[in-house]
Amino acid sequence: MKIRVWIVGCTALMVAACTDGFNTYTADGMLQEVPEGVLAIAATNQDLTAVRLNPDDGCYVYRYVGPVETTFLPLRTENGNPICTQTADATTTG
Repeated sequence: MKIRVWIVGCTALMVAACTDGFNTYTADGMLQEVPEGVLAIAATNQDLTAVRLNPDDGCYVYRYVGPVETTFLPLRTENGNPICTQTADATTTG
C-alpha cells in the first residue's frame, strides 16, 4: 500500500514539474507568463508584466520605464540578488 502511494505521489510531482518547463514568448520577446518560482522571490518594486530571459547570461530582466529612457534591468530578489536560471555550463562543471 505504501509503495502505491509513493508511486502516485511521484507521478503527480513529475507531471507537475513538466508543465512549467516550456515558456512561451510574445512577439517582442517577453514571457507570456512568468514562472511561479520567479514571482515568489522577485522584489515588489519591479514591473513583472514585461519580463524576458537574457540569453547571454540566463538571468531574468524586466522593462523599466524611466523619465528619460526605457531599458531592461536585472530582475532581483528582496536581498538584491539577480534571478537566473541554471546554465548548461554550471551543470557540466559542478
